[in-house]
Amino acid sequence: MIGIDTVKISRIERLKERFGDKALKRFLDVDEIKLASSSTSHAGYWAAKEAISKALGVGISAKCGFFDIKLHKDNKNAPYFTLSKHIVEEFKITDTALSITHDGEYAVAVAVIESNLKREKNLYH
Repeated sequence: MIGIDTVKISRIERLKERFGDKALKRFLDVDEIKLASSSTSHAGYWAAKEAISKALGVGISAKCGFFDIKLHKDNKNAPYFTLSKHIVEEFKITDTALSITHDGEYAVAVAVIESNLKREKNLYH
């Protein structure tokens, strides 16, 4: 399953100007706020959480909220994520991957989630 999202960095900047720290606390926990120290990074994290939820096929919703997704960086500073136990179990997640990039005014994230969950889909039209 693949998800992608793009966010205009100025959108996140406007949220921060309007709501201050409360804006970040709507989609990031304390550790994630410390990890992402700029509007560019915050936009990348928003895009990442959206891309992850899209890869699950549910978007940010009652099934998967912003805080069901936890963003981290490994020892090489590469992003990765963990998911709430109920998400891993419900979607039978076996592996994940995440890439975040920034260019000019935009942050983009792509998430890949492998699962043992059999989705029914019709390949014929």
